[in-house]
Amino acid sequence: MISAFANCLKIPELRNRIFFTMGMVFVSRIICAVPTPGVNAAELERAITAAQQKTGGGILGWLDLFAGGALSRCAVGALTIWPYISASIIIQLMTAIIPTLERLQQEGETGRQKITQYTRYLTLAICCVQGLFLAISLENYAQLGFDRPIVMNPGWGFRLLTVLALTTATMLLMWLGEQITERGLGNGVSLIITVNIVSSLPQALAQVVQMNNDPNITPFHFIALVLMIFLVTAGTILLTQGQRKVPIHSAKRVVGKKVYGGQNSYMPLRVNYGGVMPIIFAGAMLTFPTMLIGRLPWDWAGTFSRLLAMGEPLYLAAYAGMIMFFSYFWVATQFNPLRIADDLKKNSSYVPGIRPGRPTADYLDTTMTKVTFFGALFLTVIAVIPDVLGAKFGVPWLVASFMGGTSLLIIVAVVLDTMRQAESHLVMRHYDGFLNTGRIRGRR
Repeated sequence: MISAFANCLKIPELRNRIFFTMGMVFVSRIICAVPTPGVNAAELERAITAAQQKTGGGILGWLDLFAGGALSRCAVGALTIWPYISASIIIQLMTAIIPTLERLQQEGETGRQKITQYTRYLTLAICCVQGLFLAISLENYAQLGFDRPIVMNPGWGFRLLTVLALTTATMLLMWLGEQITERGLGNGVSLIITVNIVSSLPQALAQVVQMNNDPNITPFHFIALVLMIFLVTAGTILLTQGQRKVPIHSAKRVVGKKVYGGQNSYMPLRVNYGGVMPIIFAGAMLTFPTMLIGRLPWDWAGTFSRLLAMGEPLYLAAYAGMIMFFSYFWVATQFNPLRIADDLKKNSSYVPGIRPGRPTADYLDTTMTKVTFFGALFLTVIAVIPDVLGAKFGVPWLVASFMGGTSLLIIVAVVLDTMRQAESHLVMRHYDGFLNTGRIRGRR
């Protein structure tokens, strides 16, 4: 593997892509460090740190983790790339519902360019809305639980300036991600999020060192912690790489003097078809409504909000159930067995033992349902690990976030995808890949 990394620098094209990616990532980190005008960044960071310690991370800690610390510093990149991801998810879901978008998706490169343009417009709108809400929230510091003012000169001047700064930074991050995807190595948007998450790793290691001061922590606990990190990471890799191979046979076709088809292949059905989307949907459906209900003046609202606090049994049960539901929901909206069966029939391909057409679609739907159940079950276990470790075993929330959940899934998926692209360049130029046996299967 070490020689494979050395060989990456011997290929001019791959070397240029690696250096270009590193440069773009460096620029994205600068964006996450430039403070927003009119905000007392030091006071905001102190208040968010105190709130995280009180609530064990909470929604503020989760957002700040994916922002690479930009939220606690109130940098211009505080919204990060999430508005673009939200717009992409909305467009994907609407494509499965609106026939016009579905036709655009089937028109090839021209249709995909139009859908990409719609995604950018929707990203701009989401940035403006989220930036305005963030500015208003900073002005009303008491409702956030802070004890000191955060904004030095509140008013519409500050709000407009904040919306402009945050929107510009997010659109710049979106452009950087697209440039990395086109001219660099790996998926640019995912890579920026991964770098933001990994930037918090030194703080997590510092919290592990601080755990040594606790008299209840023994060397056995540290050994168990390290073993669990390896086991959960290995399980996450298996979940990301796992797939069910459906055999496909192509009938022979004679076109002129050439014979096409007649080969055996397979169709990979991913075990974790939804990726991190079910976790993101489940977290959003639980966290934000709970926050809104907790602000209602009635007693039952406060009790309900405490029962659904992160780490509570009711929260874990609801979280697990929603992850299972959204895993099937994502498959139902994105996986179209009828279209796949029609494409196989048009290409004179079929599943051995299954008649073409509707029977093939039913077979693929049944197989995907079974595969999704085990994938969703495993995904649920990985997702609840950080909450269980933080609530039941007292592990610091930042350390626990690297031992499961969305952050670990994103890191593993992006690293595997980047290594897969680098390995394709190496193998194409007769170099050995990162593994002595086998190949890295990417997310696609």
